[in-house]
Amino acid sequence: MAAQSPTLDLPLFPLGTVLYPGGQLSLRIFERRYLDMIRECARTGSSFGVCLILEGQEAGAPALPAAVGTLARIVDFHNREDGLLGILAEGGERFRVARTRVRSDGLVRGDVEPWPAEPAQSVPVELALLQVILERLIENMAPHWRNAPRERYDDASWLGFRLAELLPLQTDEQQRLLELTDPIQRLTDLRDILPRFQRA
Repeated sequence: MAAQSPTLDLPLFPLGTVLYPGGQLSLRIFERRYLDMIRECARTGSSFGVCLILEGQEAGAPALPAAVGTLARIVDFHNREDGLLGILAEGGERFRVARTRVRSDGLVRGDVEPWPAEPAQSVPVELALLQVILERLIENMAPHWRNAPRERYDDASWLGFRLAELLPLQTDEQQRLLELTDPIQRLTDLRDILPRFQRA
């Protein structure tokens, strides 16, 4: 019988976007609950969880987060021109939320179960066109990936997650792709979505 994953107590940041493993996320922090959360994460070196909002808004009353999210580790801080705190976070492993609770300050915390990493798989030849498409998207939209090692493009998980974050998908599609556990299936689904973006 397989050992059960340990449950972590994690602060959750419900957002209107999906963070994928290995992805980058720039955030503008202005609410007291999130300023306190970022301060705690910076002090302890801990991560917070990013989940897509299912109901509610990013600011104001606590929002209802999706059940599957991604660990976020702060990699940079900066003061924005508008005087607010800006952070850059990097996506880590995925997790499933077992239960949530809302603190008195409105911060959502969750008991989360980490997901194991996907098995390393090479990109099948019939999906190789996706590698070319990602190169073009990175050139135009994601300069921070321009110097990514070539072998990354042959990693089915990395390729799928980067395409999912750069293509103009609906948020429910982004979430579904996050929740898939087969990297080849994710690439196949992305290939099937592509005709929607082709110019007439």
